Amino acid sequence: MGALTGTIRVPGDKSISHRALMFGALAVGETRVSGLLEGHDVLATADALRAMGAAIEKTSDGEWSIHGVGVGGLLQPDQALDMGNSGTSTRLLMGLVASHGISATFTGDASLSGRPMGRVIDPLGQMGAGFEASPGGTLPLMMKGSLPAVPITYRLPVASAQVKSAVLLAGLNTPGVTTVIEPVPTRDHTERMLKGFGADLSVELVEGERHIRIRGEAELKPQTITVPSDPSSAAFFIVAALLTPGSDLTIENVGLNDTRAGLIGMLQQMGGSIELLDEREIGGEPVADLRVKHSALKGIEVDPQIAPSMIDEFPILFVAAACASGVTTTSGLEELRVKESDRLSAMAAALTAAGARVKETGDGLIIAGTGGAPLPGTSGEPVTTHLDHRIAMSMAVAGIASSAGVEVDDTRPIATSFPTFETLLAQAARD
Repeated sequence: MGALTGTIRVPGDKSISHRALMFGALAVGETRVSGLLEGHDVLATADALRAMGAAIEKTSDGEWSIHGVGVGGLLQPDQALDMGNSGTSTRLLMGLVASHGISATFTGDASLSGRPMGRVIDPLGQMGAGFEASPGGTLPLMMKGSLPAVPITYRLPVASAQVKSAVLLAGLNTPGVTTVIEPVPTRDHTERMLKGFGADLSVELVEGERHIRIRGEAELKPQTITVPSDPSSAAFFIVAALLTPGSDLTIENVGLNDTRAGLIGMLQQMGGSIELLDEREIGGEPVADLRVKHSALKGIEVDPQIAPSMIDEFPILFVAAACASGVTTTSGLEELRVKESDRLSAMAAALTAAGARVKETGDGLIIAGTGGAPLPGTSGEPVTTHLDHRIAMSMAVAGIASSAGVEVDDTRPIATSFPTFETLLAQAARD
């Protein structure tokens, strides 16, 4: 594949798209959303909200219209809610159901059904919700909401925006004040957007920890939302352009929320040429256009404190590291073992199959780069993606940066988060 040039725009941010649908479904009146990511995960959220009473449709001008039921107005779904591959849909919707007087059964595909839900079951159980989960606290799972639910103060045992959001969403319909204490900051889209919808939410820094308080029995007001481009999706094109000689690619309207933009700083630290153009704010979220040029990267030691701000981008960072000069060391990444796959083991195996030199540790990878030379690529067996969209896309980029190419076993999971990935990649290489 040739150099990546010209200007592209990647799809809307997945995290913000999920939340725009959910909060619109809880507002009274019509919320309109432009730039919504139309991948399988987000559409699973839309289907579940429809099943609980919200009216959600795509309009003729490409925007999405959501007529909400109001906080406390969710209806009993007639059948199981199929979450597909989406952990975000599952955990956040569990939070919504927890403080409504309804029951819901959550199901998912093989990958999602292996992921732990105990971290959400624990705090929601403290608020009064009841659960019947599969062995190991996994899906299929039936839960019964509590009305009224009990407000709690919950300290997150692990850095997880999904767990934080689930508790805050349960707090929306819970009398009194629900508090989440966050020792390590995670992505804050929930807090930003809830305040935008009119929730009584405050964030206070107490001895270095974020105390997030939400007053329940809220009334959310409908909004008009423009979803910025997803930094996690832009990440694949950023790394592809950095690694491909002759590349000079501009990626428009990328969300640069501090809790999400860690990868850009890491790649700049590695020597990557990434220029932020026209920095601005849209709907309470900072955005910019990114101009990315081919660069000689060098290995670094990644500070584990940065992990929450780029947790989904580590697979593609590993690809960049495999093509850099010197050694890149990562640690503190236990969370990657309970994503759509065990992303540490999966990426170690996939990159090794493509000819990279990788050592897996308990909480990270140590990668000795090629010094800027292409990876050898795979020969024979395709690499295993474990039905994980980010593994598949990361290894597609590794294929671009290889001599013989990289074959992956299944590209279908890419549609869960980035249905136009292959088309955009071909467009960028053709421009």
